[in-house]
Formats: sequence, C-alpha cells, structure tokens
Amino acid sequence: MEQLLAGIKALEFNQVFMYVIGGVLIYLAIKKDYEPMLLLPIGFGAILTNLPVIPGIPGIASDEGILGILRNAGILNELFPALIFVAVGAMIDFTPLLQMPSMFFFGAAAQFGIFMTIIFAYLLGFDIKEAASIGIIGAADGPTSIFVTTRFARHLLGPISVAAYSYMSLVPMIQPIVIKALTTKKERRIRMEYKEVKISKSVKILFPIAVTIIAGIIAPMSATLIGFLMFGNLIRECGVLERLSQSAQNELANLVTLLLGITIGSTMTAEAFINWNTIKILLLGLVAFIFDTAGGVLFAKFLNLFVKKKYNPMVGAAGISAFPMSARVIQKLAKEEDPTNFILMQAASANVAGQIGSIIAGSMVLALLS
Repeated sequence: MEQLLAGIKALEFNQVFMYVIGGVLIYLAIKKDYEPMLLLPIGFGAILTNLPVIPGIPGIASDEGILGILRNAGILNELFPALIFVAVGAMIDFTPLLQMPSMFFFGAAAQFGIFMTIIFAYLLGFDIKEAASIGIIGAADGPTSIFVTTRFARHLLGPISVAAYSYMSLVPMIQPIVIKALTTKKERRIRMEYKEVKISKSVKILFPIAVTIIAGIIAPMSATLIGFLMFGNLIRECGVLERLSQSAQNELANLVTLLLGITIGSTMTAEAFINWNTIKILLLGLVAFIFDTAGGVLFAKFLNLFVKKKYNPMVGAAGISAFPMSARVIQKLAKEEDPTNFILMQAASANVAGQIGSIIAGSMVLALLS
C-alpha cells in the first residue's frame, strides 16, 4: 500500500501547476488551433515531465528515461532542429524570391527585433548569452531559437521554445495591430507591380548550392541550419528525387515535429518554468515580434523616400520567418483595404527571405558571442 501511495506523497503543488500549464497549451492547440502540431506535444510533454518521481526509479524525463534519451539525442546535439530544416527546405519554393531579389532586404530588416530584444533582455538582468537566446525568439523560427538556446542557455529552453512557437501562432493577431499603427490607409493600398519572370531549372538548382557556400563562408556557424535547409530545397528542385522530396515534406516533417514537441515539453520542469524569468521571457518574446514587424514596415517606408515605384509597407512586415503565415496575413490586410489589390507574391518573397535572414541572424549572434 505504501508503494501505491508513493506517487501521491511525492506530488508537489508546483507539479500540479505545471499540469495546468500543459493543459492550457493543449487547449490552445485543440480549441484555438494555435500551432497544434507543436503546442499539443509540448503541453503533454510538460505534464509527463512533472509526474512525481519515486526514489530509486528513474523518472521519464531523467537521463535514463525515454524523454531524457530523446532530449540528449535530438535537441542537445541539435539533430531535431537540423532535420526540421530539411523538411522546411523541401516545402519552400524560392521562385518568388528569385523573381524579386530586392525582397532580400526585407528579410534582413525584419530581424531588427532580435537585436533590440537582446538589449532589453540584458537590461532586465539576463547575462549576455541568455539575452541572445531570448532575442532569437524574434527570428520567428522555432528551430533557430532551439538551436541557439541549446548552445547558450539550455536551462531556458522550455520557456523560450514555448514563447517562440506561441507567438508564431499569434502572428495573425500581432502583425495587423503593429502594421495599422505604423501605416496610413493610403500606404496600405499601394499596389506593387508583379512581373512573371521565367526562372530556369538550372538557376533553381544552383541557388541552394550557392547560398550554402556563401552563407557558410560569411557565417560558418550557419552551416548546420542553412545547409540542411538548402539541402531540403535541392531535393525538391532537382527533379529526380520526387519520392524523397515528398517524404521530407510529409513523413520526416511529421515525425520530427512530433518528437521535437514532446521533447521540448520534457524541459518544462516546475523548477525551470515557474519563476519570474519565464514571465520576462514571454513578455520579451512579444517585444521581439513587435519590433520585427515594425522594422520591416519602417524599412519599406524608408525605401519609399528614394524609389519611384513604391513598396507597400505591409510587405516589409512579411520579412519575418513565420512562413507562410505572415505572407497570408499581409494579403488579407491588403484585401481589406482594397479587394482588388494582390500582393501575395511580393509578401511570399519577403517571407522566404526572412527564413534565410533568421538563420543568418542567429548564426551571427552565435559567432559574436561564442
């Protein structure tokens, strides 16, 4: 009887509170459809890792437990984020970006929130490497956030991952507010000319190879993420690996996302999650997304001072890495202002550029602070 009651005796209030946190994440995934493929596994993983541990028996999240094994094998050695990028690369079509190379600038400008958030986090008392890990939430790219955090602040992996994926799911709520605050109705109705440019198969094949080489030379620490992203895209574009391309987009993406989510949840122990730092991280994550959006919008408005053919400032907001959600949000806003205004391709181009920009920005932070 005493053994049957051991779990109840070992149960602590903080663990019960984490069951509630896990339940909230599961609720948001199911009821609100907020990043369900990740928030649901993360929420359930948080419940699993906070189950009471009986002395003498390894817990499920300990190094000997299954979640601990997955954590050490998949996250702490950066395997899962790298595999996710193979899948993402296989899903991305870089054709709109190749047709409008100027959109690369928006992919860079929309990373502004990363560096502003690093400064704010440092001022709030985090050390510089913790601040850098928090700032990468602004990349709007979960795997990049995980990649940097495992290098710099593993003890913050749980709250940073939750913040990154939660705010990614809230892009349709966050971006319209920021965009409308920084633009006029006239600016939001600007039409952008789109010309269909034929991109040869050779260019599509050479592009991921060239980006890998250039990024690997400029920012060597980007080799893992940019390399695997471009490898996935090369599988897609080469034309002779259709089965592998479909497997990367479906089976690989689904399996790794499933394992990644529940393993991230295993880092959300009560001791690591229930503290003031978690609240600060969640607030700073919101700051990062706001400044990312603002950076892209303001950069577009700045360019409009010097160019004849004006950019719709909303396209700048699509430079964040939340692909393809942000591009869809921008097109929806454009249609609200003018039902005949179609800027989805331009927004998608900036959005794809943001995917590359976020990895480069994360690599720069790693290189500067390592």
